[in-house]
Amino acid sequence: MIGAVLLVPGSWHGAWCYDAVAERLADLRVVAIDLPSNEGTSGLADDAAAVRAALDAIGEPTLVVGHSYGGIAISEGAAGSPHAGALVYLCAFMLEPGQALLDALQHELPPWIAIDETAGSHLAQNTEQSLYADCRADVARASAARLTPQSVAAIATPQTVAAWQALPSTYVVCEQDQAVPPSAQEAMASRAATVKRLPSSHSPFLARPDDVAAIVRRAL
Repeated sequence: MIGAVLLVPGSWHGAWCYDAVAERLADLRVVAIDLPSNEGTSGLADDAAAVRAALDAIGEPTLVVGHSYGGIAISEGAAGSPHAGALVYLCAFMLEPGQALLDALQHELPPWIAIDETAGSHLAQNTEQSLYADCRADVARASAARLTPQSVAAIATPQTVAAWQALPSTYVVCEQDQAVPPSAQEAMASRAATVKRLPSSHSPFLARPDDVAAIVRRAL
């Protein structure tokens, strides 16, 4: 029986983005982590290692939730872990082995993502629209201020494995997403055993934490 929840953020975000969801799951064992690549230098291997280390530290069957790029981190990091019990892809990249996030984007980043070629990193712009379109204005501003650049290496490195091929998985399609097109999410969701849909933009953990917490509970 799955008794714990591991929350993994996507690009630019940290564990903080799940605070409202974690509050609603306070009766459960919930761990949220930061990803090393969101410090601007590390890559996918480091992110996968962070997921595996968190699962090892939890040490019991765990539901692993990944948002956006975090779907790649959990696909790589939860594969083969004795403590990974099930997966939730929250408007996330649910890719086949051998694919990188840049592959899924046909190697063309959207215009609202700025590249710092010298630093080898990227950072979201126009976030009130691209990431937080249905969030309260104060929440959107505060969240944008906390974003950090992510390494380009993380989104350019192909997955070597895909944990969803061996573990029960739920895909959450965010139907008003302006970062990852809902049509692309629907295509990736075809790989999941269960599909849920929210009338949300790209950050439902901020805009609809009650709904996200409810989906987590059902997935348990």
